[in-house]
Amino acid sequence: MLRHVLVAGAAIAGLVACGPGEQNVDAGDPLAADATPQTMDAATLQALLISVEEGGVVELPEGTIELVDGLSLDVNSVTLRGAGQDKTILDFSGQSGAGEGLLITSDDVIVEGFTMRDTKGDGIKSKGADRITYRDLTVEWSGGPDESNGAYGVYPVESSDVLVERVTVRGASDAGIYVGQSDNIIVRDSLAEFNVAGIEIENSTRADVYNNTVTNNTGGVLVFDLPDLPKIGGHSTRVFGNQIFDNNTRNFAPPGNIVASVPSGTGIIVQANERVEIFDNTLTDNRTAHILLVAYAPEFTDERYNPLPRDIYITQNVYENGGYEPQGDLKMLAMLMGGDLPDIVSDGVNAWPGHEPVDLGLVIDEPETVSYVSLGLGAYPLDPKNLSPTDQRPVSALGERLPTVELSHDK
Repeated sequence: MLRHVLVAGAAIAGLVACGPGEQNVDAGDPLAADATPQTMDAATLQALLISVEEGGVVELPEGTIELVDGLSLDVNSVTLRGAGQDKTILDFSGQSGAGEGLLITSDDVIVEGFTMRDTKGDGIKSKGADRITYRDLTVEWSGGPDESNGAYGVYPVESSDVLVERVTVRGASDAGIYVGQSDNIIVRDSLAEFNVAGIEIENSTRADVYNNTVTNNTGGVLVFDLPDLPKIGGHSTRVFGNQIFDNNTRNFAPPGNIVASVPSGTGIIVQANERVEIFDNTLTDNRTAHILLVAYAPEFTDERYNPLPRDIYITQNVYENGGYEPQGDLKMLAMLMGGDLPDIVSDGVNAWPGHEPVDLGLVIDEPETVSYVSLGLGAYPLDPKNLSPTDQRPVSALGERLPTVELSHDK
């Protein structure tokens, strides 16, 4: 930790100038011979986030900081750094209201090295925050899966150049790691467990989701596009190199949430998204299905919206023990098909009102030992009575592979 001069003040303790272009703020006084991190109170922490200058660093000490209100940061180029995920704990169990624990609305921010625990709303939300980094963080709800938990663990939205790495989220009642309405995204080397959705990329473009462990969620990795949002037309997501297993936790999302319809036991779901590559993943023990490709089922009026999953490329994944106990609506469909579901399941929807049937551009480049079914539901309105299953794989031409996502601040 950089040495600094402790500046006394009733509202702001630990404000320090550390040289041209950088400012460090800390609650301890390392000039003392026996200096150890001191406990920082909530008022001091929020005051530091308000007073820190552009390019500054706010250092959080070891220990637990108890908060009753959410925090906010709107200064560009700030680093908020704890002493480590298991050393600096921001405890929101006494939080009033239902807001997020930390709201970030500025660019070029790094948050790293601490735990957010038991927020009433979302853990960390960033909105319109370009080139943001979430690193070495834990966001968790200590009571386990419960619909009263906050919706999202880390929640960047309406941003460009988003990096999420080495982040752990447990217990979110919607999605653990969620990136929405954003562009240029990397989610890697992270752990999502005991959430409704482990990792969700929604209404976003150009995302790489890789080297993550996704387990004990209701659904593992979701790539969605929804109508009636400012940014629609999600495309160009790569999901690769992930360990996706045992995603069999009951769905504990509050009724009415989009993810409340996600059946327990799904590894990867692609809904109404375009140009998605799924490769080099290991999918194990997901009881409903390892991969689901589905249309957006509810009625919609957004004329910009295409509800079909299309141009999906699936290759070189490892599949073990999936579809053995389907849940939700798929349970009935599985019974009609003999009880189990294949590794890869497509609903087979290829048209919606006012549009002719289209080639979905689905390419499954997997060995014949990998099982597949199209449910053959055809056109809207979606009705299980129209079930016409086939295991014949679609024959579509593979387009150009998606490029690697590169971020200017990923060093």
